[in-house]
Amino acid sequence: MLLKPPAARVSHFLSNYSVEKGIYMKINYVNPEHVHTLIDLPTNKTIEEVAQLFKGGSSHWINEEKLLRGRFAWGRGYGAFSVSHSDVERVAAYIAGQEEHHRRKSFAEEFELFVQKYGLEWHEE
Repeated sequence: MLLKPPAARVSHFLSNYSVEKGIYMKINYVNPEHVHTLIDLPTNKTIEEVAQLFKGGSSHWINEEKLLRGRFAWGRGYGAFSVSHSDVERVAAYIAGQEEHHRRKSFAEEFELFVQKYGLEWHEE
């Protein structure tokens, strides 16, 4: 079972950490099951590097701050999707509405529909 860190503190950490790492983050939303971030990917970093920075940095911080009993670690995977400039505000609004959104549909249900809708491959690992 994954332990669940206090979402608001993790969100604040990610915002500050992104500035420290030179990554512009427009918005983030931390849920116990997953995190949404809308970033402008720097030209000197890959998506994989940014995912590793955010997941590793936040896991380390959560453990250092002892926000949870026991050791915390995010799951192995991540999803990354590009957004056209014209859709940035729409995606930011979608992320801002996640708390209400997930009262109606679980992350797992939504992600499964997303994978089907866009013909993506999903690997259970």
